[in-house]
Amino acid sequence: MPPPAALVRASRGTDRRATAINHVRVDFQPGELTAIAGPSGSGKSTLMPCRAGLVGPTSGQVFVEDLEVSSMKQKQLTQLRRKEIGFIFQSFNLVPTLTAEENILLPLQIAHRPVDRDWFRKVVGVVGLENRLDHRPSQLSGGQQQRVACARAMMERPSVIFADEPTGNLDSRSSREVLGFLRQCVQDYGQSIVMVTHDPRAASFADRVLVLSDGSITQDMDHPTYDDILAVFAEHDDPDNGPVDVEPAAREA
Repeated sequence: MPPPAALVRASRGTDRRATAINHVRVDFQPGELTAIAGPSGSGKSTLMPCRAGLVGPTSGQVFVEDLEVSSMKQKQLTQLRRKEIGFIFQSFNLVPTLTAEENILLPLQIAHRPVDRDWFRKVVGVVGLENRLDHRPSQLSGGQQQRVACARAMMERPSVIFADEPTGNLDSRSSREVLGFLRQCVQDYGQSIVMVTHDPRAASFADRVLVLSDGSITQDMDHPTYDDILAVFAEHDDPDNGPVDVEPAAREA
């Protein structure tokens, strides 16, 4: 039986509350790349941290691998995130004084867990960083830095990876590199990846696209075409970011 839907409210001042997520019930399956899209204020940036246990729902439940995240204490949440959940951030969140290799291995070192060198070499090979491991972030391009962040998220082989606008700071070529890597993770390693994006190009790489508006899911699209996604985005022009870019984009497998 699916878990009860999550409801998240945020305070505004002392006596006003806004509903950020309104009774959303959704499951994310292994081996699937899901894009969450919607205009600013739609709730997409709240749904992801709620699913990851970073934000607790006002009511309802959140499950990861059959474990109820929404009822866990902070210590339990920390342990769960270290083992089952990976994060990729728009701003990369790399430590500037560490090399690419050190950044990738940092979560394992913090958790005092041994490094599986065979898996490390495989992940590094997938992201194409074999010749950049001794470089610091300032010596890497934006796309390379994001690939370091992707490799870091992969190292503990989490059940699910949450990516918050992973291509928001990248040029089109670097975006394709990162999105292609995320698809490869899903196809080759059975990862479940949930990506928040306002970019129809990025959404077109996904197997599934959820569209949020006013805290509710308004569309759940299975393997949509780029034109399908573009039509939906055009209906939800973002007043903060302006209308979507309607230039055609090639989808990479």
